[in-house]
Amino acid sequence: MKVYHRLAAGAALGAIAMTSAMPADAKPKKHSAARKHAEDPRDAKIRSLEAKLDALTQRIDAQEAAQQATAQQAQSAQAAAATAQTQATTALSQSQAAQAQATQVATQEVPPLKKALATGWFANTSISAKGFLNVSNIHQRSTDLGGNTVDNIQDGTQAELKRFYVGIDHKFNDVFSANVTTDFRYNTNGTSKDVLVYLKKAYLQAKLSPAFIVRAGEADLPWVPFEEGLYGYRFVENVLIDRTKFGTSTDWGVHVLGTFGPHNLVSYQVSAINGAGYKNLSRSTNTIDLEGRVSVNPVKGVTVAAGGYSGKLGKSNDTVNVHNRAERFNLLAAYTDNKIRAGVEYFWAKNWNNITTSPQPLPPPNTPNDKSHGWSAFGSFAFNPKLAVFGRYDWLKPTDFRVSGTAGDVKDNYFNVGLDYKPIGPIDLALVYKREKTKNGFLSTSNGTIGGLDQGTYDEFGVFGQFVF
Repeated sequence: MKVYHRLAAGAALGAIAMTSAMPADAKPKKHSAARKHAEDPRDAKIRSLEAKLDALTQRIDAQEAAQQATAQQAQSAQAAAATAQTQATTALSQSQAAQAQATQVATQEVPPLKKALATGWFANTSISAKGFLNVSNIHQRSTDLGGNTVDNIQDGTQAELKRFYVGIDHKFNDVFSANVTTDFRYNTNGTSKDVLVYLKKAYLQAKLSPAFIVRAGEADLPWVPFEEGLYGYRFVENVLIDRTKFGTSTDWGVHVLGTFGPHNLVSYQVSAINGAGYKNLSRSTNTIDLEGRVSVNPVKGVTVAAGGYSGKLGKSNDTVNVHNRAERFNLLAAYTDNKIRAGVEYFWAKNWNNITTSPQPLPPPNTPNDKSHGWSAFGSFAFNPKLAVFGRYDWLKPTDFRVSGTAGDVKDNYFNVGLDYKPIGPIDLALVYKREKTKNGFLSTSNGTIGGLDQGTYDEFGVFGQFVF
């Protein structure tokens, strides 16, 4: 480019010089000598044009140099950008390779959560919970033979969480499993202020077949949990023998149970237990108590059951003279379906309250035989899956012995009625009224000690509920 511009400039200069050298018209040679001494004005013009041409050439050279420098810088920048892109691509490839390697190592060392849940020890473990709560007003009175009325410490309105069970079930394989269930309260509606965590259940189970299951430890007893399942409103009140302390729900021992026959026609359970109940694990007895039950479902929805108990209630040992054996017999018939629950229970007991009673003044075998009996009827009707009405009535004669200074035999009457609302399946909220009246003595119940030398009454009204998950 530079040579081209210079050649063009030289050609132009030559043309100008030739034009200036040629005369416009032929002149006589006589004048040539005279012009040698006079300056031709065209020479100055030529010199001016040459100066301008040199300046123009310099400018062109400077522009060409600047363009070349810019082109070189652009090429250098492009090369640097290409190098940087190559380096970035290489770094990204190395990072991806490192990440893939780290993921592979992590997968090998720490299994994903889904895999861990499927294969870990907790894969066959489940946790459940159940709570009973209420906000209610209690009005309790006791009257002596003189007509004097005594108020009770329970009077007033209070909120309670009567029970809160947490259950952990683990399945080792198709045969062996285990259960641990905790509770946290003993004396509800009593003068005791204890709030304790304790075991309600703790057992190892071997399911050899549906007809033969063995549990060793603290587990459900044959009667009370069975009846609770038919009744359906344990969160409102204990069933009859549990409410009046003629039975309990769990105990320590060995329990054999199962179902057999078409459509689980027959179910049974036999328990060899300590007899002192789930709150007492001390080695304070030297005998084993027995409790059993057999139930039949002859048609769909109908259950007929019989059960019994025999033992010394965990009170027999070498330091205590136990003169009697407690005995109990139970009968039940019930019908249950999606809308209706209805049932009736009868029980009879002997020596339940006088295991250690001395036979004096009568010599053996004329020991006093204390007898008890009672019955309970319950029913409920569900208008729809969310709303139901329910009620129950209990009658009890707790003892054949007449309490000294009273007007007659002790008798107890109890009933409850309520309206149950289930906003969702695991939650019940029930508006409940309870009424109990004990005459001619006192009776220890799950609602406290009711009665008086003449009579005693217990009224409770409030909202009772349960939640299960």
